[in-house]
Amino acid sequence: MKAAYSPSTEEAMRHLFNSLNERDRRLYAAVEASKLRRGGLLYLTHLFDCDPKTIRRGVHELQQQFCFSPGRSRKKGADGKAA
Repeated sequence: MKAAYSPSTEEAMRHLFNSLNERDRRLYAAVEASKLRRGGLLYLTHLFDCDPKTIRRGVHELQQQFCFSPGRSRKKGADGKAA
């Protein structure tokens, strides 16, 4: 897919993406992918330098209207074992 956005818009999108927490990154990338449709996932994977599974997970969370407690970006217990 050729660039869907101008270079200045891409830079702004990258800046915003990098300023978000983990959950918000997934959801932002998923929203952008849904706007771009075909080829959008691959385009955004390169633009945001992230794994395609991250965007797919965000899409799934949007479809399920998946909600976390305020301030949480992972499911309870997903942080690993306590030291």
